[in-house]
Amino acid sequence: MLGFSRTDDEALVSCLGDPQRTVAAYRELLHRAADALDAIRAGLSHADPAVREGCCRLLDHLVDTDSMDLLIAMADDPDPRVRIAAFHALACDRCKGDTCAPGADRVLDPGLRRLAGDPDPQVRMRAAELVGKFVHTDPRALAALEAARTGDPSPAVRKKAGWYTPGGPIHGRTAPPPPG
Repeated sequence: MLGFSRTDDEALVSCLGDPQRTVAAYRELLHRAADALDAIRAGLSHADPAVREGCCRLLDHLVDTDSMDLLIAMADDPDPRVRIAAFHALACDRCKGDTCAPGADRVLDPGLRRLAGDPDPQVRMRAAELVGKFVHTDPRALAALEAARTGDPSPAVRKKAGWYTPGGPIHGRTAPPPPG
């Protein structure tokens, strides 16, 4: 531990922006879990993008319904690292435990917007992962992924989008079973 008492979650959140202390602060905040959620949520509006990114990464594991809207709003953060972390947190079900992931009504529009026009290819790749979750249930998701697969300037984004379109490995793996 970094010598922090149980009451200084805000100080730990600030340490997420210090390269020398970020790993220990992250681990301690993850260990504190729900007890640190208020400080982690507040960290999403911190001036340092490294702190905002760290808070998004923490919410990937600790997300609750009270944090979801704040995490969705981070999809429009000015720093691409924060947007990447936010999209990962919104798309990744593996880290969430029993928490239900947000539905298309809440996250598909930010995903579509960033997939089509974010200047950072890494953000577009993460947006493709989020949009891909809805490829079997929302025709806008399929159309956006097909457009990215054929027209994105980044080969990595085109490849990632292709995974979620018909014929792609994730598309096939996530397809609902045929009726009957």
